[in-house]
Amino acid sequence: MPVPPAASRRTVLRGAVLAPVAGLGLAACGGADDAPAPLTGPVELGPEGEVAKGGAKLYRDHNVVVSRSGDGTLKAYNTVCTHAGCPINKLEGTKLICPCHGSEFDATTGKVLREPAVAPLKTLAVEVENGTLVARPQA
Repeated sequence: MPVPPAASRRTVLRGAVLAPVAGLGLAACGGADDAPAPLTGPVELGPEGEVAKGGAKLYRDHNVVVSRSGDGTLKAYNTVCTHAGCPINKLEGTKLICPCHGSEFDATTGKVLREPAVAPLKTLAVEVENGTLVARPQA
């Protein structure tokens, strides 16, 4: 049986240099283990007036977006990307943009506008209590 050739010094060094780079790439990708914890109870977001009719507001500290339709109806969604679990940190108008892989979501419907995500954002319940927006997991 032939003996495989020994690895050259160049092969070993190249592997040692590329392994940490590959690891960084995977770590940056995130995943379910790195995803922020979902809401487990009610959370006060801020004054009701912060969300204009036809607009949306991103509450980064709570991973929540709230939108208000033209008739005043409020909707809320969890802003953890359904692709790799990254917290979404950018809102342009009513379009949410994930920083990890560029997925885009409609803040008024939770639907995917641009892949790689394919699942919509998770719907949350939102109410106004004493003039304050309060989001909670949907029952």
